[in-house]
Amino acid sequence: MCGRYFIATEQDDAEIKKIIEEINDRFKDTPELSKMKTGEIYPTNIVPIITPEAPVLMRWGFPRFDGKGQIINARLETASEKPMFRKGFAEHRCLIPASHYFEWETIGKKKQKYAIGLPSTLYMAGMYRFEKDLPVPLFVILTRPAAPGIIFIHERMPVILPKELSGVWLSGEMESHDMMHHSVEDVSYAGVDVTPTLF
Repeated sequence: MCGRYFIATEQDDAEIKKIIEEINDRFKDTPELSKMKTGEIYPTNIVPIITPEAPVLMRWGFPRFDGKGQIINARLETASEKPMFRKGFAEHRCLIPASHYFEWETIGKKKQKYAIGLPSTLYMAGMYRFEKDLPVPLFVILTRPAAPGIIFIHERMPVILPKELSGVWLSGEMESHDMMHHSVEDVSYAGVDVTPTLF
């Protein structure tokens, strides 16, 4: 799964900076912009998201049917079939830019937190929907079985797409089996007890 990720704004990340600049211009003087989060991102935060049209602001998580908590991930294997995700998968695709994401390895009664990422900005596949009376859309992150190199940390990971295929995903032309075949597996990881230096 993916329950936390990070948007670094102080590092020399030209892609992240460009996305945030576009968001600042697009949402200038709006209440939504004042709520935008960077740094460590949690469910229900409002964050920059890439759509086919432009970077926009969205809130992370679909409300559960019983109103208790948020659904923040969707399994790639079933997203196109599940009623909650079917329309988003077909019509409302997005990309979630991040510097890295976090996952926890369970070691006995303890948990070790890891930062997992690439040398460059990573783009996680997602989908969104519009909710009545909410000022911004809601999104979830697609997940897949973890790559062999990190399965010891957690059995699931986000679907990370190469930048050159982002347009194909956003256009709706990429199916689930194509995403599994083309998604990025060669990621690096570092325990967060030390400064991550692998990215």
